[in-house]
Amino acid sequence: MQEFFEFGLGGRVLYKAGLARELGQVVADLGAQRVFVVADKGIVGAGLLQPVLDGLAGHAEVVGTLDDVPPNSSSSVVMAGAEAARAAGADLILAVGGGSPIDTAKGIRLLATFGGAVPDYEGYNVIASRLMPMIAVPTTAGTGSEVTSIAVILDEAENRKISLVSRYLYPDVAILDPELSLSLPPRLTAATGMDALSHAIETYVSTENNPFSDSLALAAIDLIATHLRDAVQQGNNIEARGQMMIASCMAGIACSNSLFGVVHAIAHSIGALYHVHHGTLNAIILPYGMQFNSVVAPERYVRIARAMGVNVGGRSDEEVIADGVSAVRTLAVECGMPTRLREVEVPEGALPELAALSSVEPAIFNNPRVSTEEELLELLRTMW
Repeated sequence: MQEFFEFGLGGRVLYKAGLARELGQVVADLGAQRVFVVADKGIVGAGLLQPVLDGLAGHAEVVGTLDDVPPNSSSSVVMAGAEAARAAGADLILAVGGGSPIDTAKGIRLLATFGGAVPDYEGYNVIASRLMPMIAVPTTAGTGSEVTSIAVILDEAENRKISLVSRYLYPDVAILDPELSLSLPPRLTAATGMDALSHAIETYVSTENNPFSDSLALAAIDLIATHLRDAVQQGNNIEARGQMMIASCMAGIACSNSLFGVVHAIAHSIGALYHVHHGTLNAIILPYGMQFNSVVAPERYVRIARAMGVNVGGRSDEEVIADGVSAVRTLAVECGMPTRLREVEVPEGALPELAALSSVEPAIFNNPRVSTEEELLELLRTMW
């Protein structure tokens, strides 16, 4: 056990099917009256935003809406949203959607509170004090951004992803309503579910792991191994959808406290250049990253294998770990995920640049295995 660790619980988490239609009282409890809403076109097109807006009627006024957040949250969108929120006199930010709208909303509340630009706050604990209130309503079971102190924003000028990490970025309230995920297509259900699994696995082996995040991470792995297939293959299965939302939230709390590793370092580097869906990248990279790290943290990968349902009794660590990696890869394949970078059009010629970017990406510094740029290049080649 580490000599010192810090664990934060963040804001309130409320779970209930249909809860998104009852947000008015939650807003009132925060003392807010003027709401700025952040979403994306997919949320609007799927009809998921209207129930949320209906729930606000009679309790708060919607003074502005940003509903065209791109798949990879960007600094220019954050800046525009912050300016709109300030101009509207908003006193609460309400995010509805997946990781991109929620991370965008975190950036908007930051700039709306203090001004400046996203790069001004890059890094850990740069934010000085509390921000304006925020409610996060996830419509996917993947990023866990509704309960994290992290926002990842694309800097278009430098073509890289900026990580903001601060206890002040936690949303005040997270609303888990599995009804909002029922219309999520199978491919996105799979990608976001594998994203949540990557959070749980990476945080469990991170150099910043601790007993609290360990417990949440292992429970999330178990839930995902049990329910992701049903959520993908039976989209209207409210039980599977609900369990996946809970698992994603648990993994989010865990990774917000114990952070990531090589899987996210590579995924962030690729995503900045090629704009492949983050969950899809994590699904591809995760088994390779597990094998890469298992040589320095075998006991932890044995425990992960157990959570994935692998029989451990009377077998060597090497056999158990191999089966754990296989269980993760099999889950991804059975949910329709690609297994190679070439399948998402990452060119082989880009691998050296991606290795260089990954070697300095912030997530790499909490990876259990210290790795050189050359080792990362070799790892990338195995997954290409």
